[in-house]
Amino acid sequence: MQGGSSGVGYSLKYQARCIADVKADTDHTSFITGTLSLKEENEVHLIRLSSAGTELVCEGLFSHPSEIWDLASCPFDQRIFSTVFSNGESYGAAVWQIPELYGQLNSPQLERVATLDGHVRKINCVLWWPSGRHDKVISIDDENLLVWSLDCSKKSSQVQSKESTGQLNYLSGGAWDPHDVNAIAATCDSSVQFWDLRTMKKTNSIECTHVRNVDYHTKKKHILVTAKDESGIQIWDLRMTKAPIQELPGHAHWTWAVSCNPEYDGLILSAGTDSTVNLWLAPISSGDEIGSERVAESQYRQTDPLLCSYSDYEDSVYGLAWSSREPWIFASLSYDGRVVVESVKNLLSKK
Repeated sequence: MQGGSSGVGYSLKYQARCIADVKADTDHTSFITGTLSLKEENEVHLIRLSSAGTELVCEGLFSHPSEIWDLASCPFDQRIFSTVFSNGESYGAAVWQIPELYGQLNSPQLERVATLDGHVRKINCVLWWPSGRHDKVISIDDENLLVWSLDCSKKSSQVQSKESTGQLNYLSGGAWDPHDVNAIAATCDSSVQFWDLRTMKKTNSIECTHVRNVDYHTKKKHILVTAKDESGIQIWDLRMTKAPIQELPGHAHWTWAVSCNPEYDGLILSAGTDSTVNLWLAPISSGDEIGSERVAESQYRQTDPLLCSYSDYEDSVYGLAWSSREPWIFASLSYDGRVVVESVKNLLSKK
């Protein structure tokens, strides 16, 4: 099913790759995004969907010193977020706070509350504790995992633990397991690695090349979704890692991002360099389910899992974010700086 141009649009001034749901904002459906310009002063935009769902309103516009390559919102404070940034020569990472009276200030400035400066390699991403209030964040560079203790009120950050993955495994990103806060998945050139944060040791791995993005199933344990360059989307049961339990076609070109819905089982978004966002319905049955439910699952897999394809973009789509507050709403971001917010409620009602 091809999606029309029913989405609500918003344009950034420059190119961009990163967008995140502001999970801690329980009063509004909000997203935060940042630009990627090497020569111009970059910007962070705090945008909110109007109560009628017909307009995206800029609630805050802030200058940022460098290109933004990764952006993540704090899960317990809507004014705090992290960025990974580059000036074209080196990479850095920091935690920022939006000023309290930003809506009343003429030129509000972001406050840098912590610098994650323990890296010597290229930093790729920052991961926040999956839910609730906690002082831990993780940063991942090409060769290292760092666990930080963060105190925004004191503007301090300290490395609690650090582990090198070795020069043979260049890390590119990762995801924190929402069901086990001691576990993360990290992507590298030839595999997805699983790490225990208590021991800082690798516990397992999935041998698969060119994984661009991973996300954990939010409602069921042991389920991981991966996005690969040319092989589309693979769904894994981490108790049986020899082969994926399900595969989705993905995109006409590289599948760059994947995101599991925070509420609805099997609802998955993917984005690619074919200027398309795909919405999939791929329910997962638990490993201990047998009999008729397994038969039903087998029958389901014979149907087309693609619910909708949104192709109203003019550039590669790198950013995806489901709304935590209204889980039938998602935002996408294409490289030309165009944000589109869509509702999938009408598609869910048909299922």
